[in-house]
Amino acid sequence: MTDVNGAPATPVLELHGVSKTYADVHALTGADLTVRRGELLAVVGPSGSGKSTLLHIMGTLARPTTGAVRVDGHAIDELTDRELSALRATAIGFVFQQFHLAPGVRALDAVADGLLYSGRPLRRRRRLAEQTLRRVGLGHRLGHEPHQLSGGEKQRVAIARAVAGAPALLLADEPTGALDSRSGAAVMELLYGLHRAGTTVVVITHDREIAAALPREVRLRDGRIETDIAGRGGRTGLSHAGRPGARDRRALREARP
Repeated sequence: MTDVNGAPATPVLELHGVSKTYADVHALTGADLTVRRGELLAVVGPSGSGKSTLLHIMGTLARPTTGAVRVDGHAIDELTDRELSALRATAIGFVFQQFHLAPGVRALDAVADGLLYSGRPLRRRRRLAEQTLRRVGLGHRLGHEPHQLSGGEKQRVAIARAVAGAPALLLADEPTGALDSRSGAAVMELLYGLHRAGTTVVVITHDREIAAALPREVRLRDGRIETDIAGRGGRTGLSHAGRPGARDRRALREARP
């Protein structure tokens, strides 16, 4: 994969010989994986294949037992826990199947609260939160609380919270798992749109149909990367990878402290 100038795109995530062992269970063994800026890919496999373990290591939620991990150019084993938390807060966006929206908190505040560790003042955080919610099609739901939103709308709030700070990497863990087919398709369209605008997106899923629609598929089995198939074109292609549109470039400029 190359950037808009034809040069190889910069790696956002690198795993080299990564293994993770819990007691006597080898949850992940010898994983080598590079995700370049602007990519859209699926990590797929059945239950127990190691997807969750790989997600935790990619997101720096767990350190590997052996091997090396770099996120946005930072070697994870060289960071303190505090530095790792700061990296996670600024460089990685998470979207989970169950949304994780606090009851009684309106959408605008849920997204603004996700920027607490960015150092921006409250007014700027709320302005950026509003811009991001409008970007995902929820400009008419800014004041709504979770119980007033549909499942698809809740996931859009969660995605807005994850990308408001313009992270280097977006990890979407079973983003359609709790949704009906129509809402799930709408969420996938949103992820495609974020990718076209330049966001690096990794979708962790057990759904082979979703995985087959993406430009790259990494398949796990029994804790090992079984296949890594790229260059298929997929649902969206990679022609706009790493090349934000005008609206997204403006949002990134405004997001800077």
